Amino acid sequence: MLVTSKELLLDAQKNGYAVGAFNTNNLEITQAIVRAAEAKRAPVLIQISAGALKYAGVDFLPMLVSKAAQIATVPVAIHLDHGPDFKTVISCLRAGFTSIMRDASKLPYGENVAEVRKVVEVCHAVGVPVEAEIGRIGGAEEHVVVSDREAAMSDPDECARFAEDGGFDFLAVAIGNAHGFYKGEPKLDFDRLTAIRERVSIPLVLHGASGIPDAQITRAVESGICKINIDTEIRNAFIRTMQDYTQKNPDQIDPRKVFGPCIDAMQAVVERKIEIFRSAGRA
Repeated sequence: MLVTSKELLLDAQKNGYAVGAFNTNNLEITQAIVRAAEAKRAPVLIQISAGALKYAGVDFLPMLVSKAAQIATVPVAIHLDHGPDFKTVISCLRAGFTSIMRDASKLPYGENVAEVRKVVEVCHAVGVPVEAEIGRIGGAEEHVVVSDREAAMSDPDECARFAEDGGFDFLAVAIGNAHGFYKGEPKLDFDRLTAIRERVSIPLVLHGASGIPDAQITRAVESGICKINIDTEIRNAFIRTMQDYTQKNPDQIDPRKVFGPCIDAMQAVVERKIEIFRSAGRA
């Protein structure tokens, strides 16, 4: 069933779990996410980035995901991941998105607030919740590119001020997380997360969770993270499985036979994450 992210994340915050937010670029990834959610009876967000919209088309990919959400037997929200500008937000609202992130975190504080408030005004008018970000998350995610040296963690006091000034519904925080695969083992700053949680009442979001050890994810959920983004591990399962299959079956030209194992591999990744996030059985 198609829902907004607000009802999902508020329940997660109340009951001590995190909702998985999984990125898609095509039919096969979408199928893997929904199948995993239904197998685990878990609510999910299916995320579409600006890059995915450019690749698959704003008139096609959201329609595909929306149909999958409508016929799903578990709650599914369609989320714009790292919305780069107001124009993209508007096109996504028109396409039926039920959750929006406006990422203006690379801008100075005042400009970030102004951009987010503009999006909040239009989204809230049609009942769609908004995610915003403070602090800069390392790595690369579509249009967002931040070097390790430039990356800065979120300041707890500034988070509280930002939530107050911005009027949005969820806050993405930088606590040592990064997009893409990590070089070495990531170390989340749990003292910082606790300080943010004490100052901010709305649900908190963890980006760049692919590759973070399970124990740290568990602790992050226990410390107040309510939404966790996964993209890289799903892509990796897709491509590695495809490479392995085509290597073993070089004469196979039926895409259905090639993509079938890939869907299974991605579904397994999503199911495992759902278990770690403690959202299994919450639908």
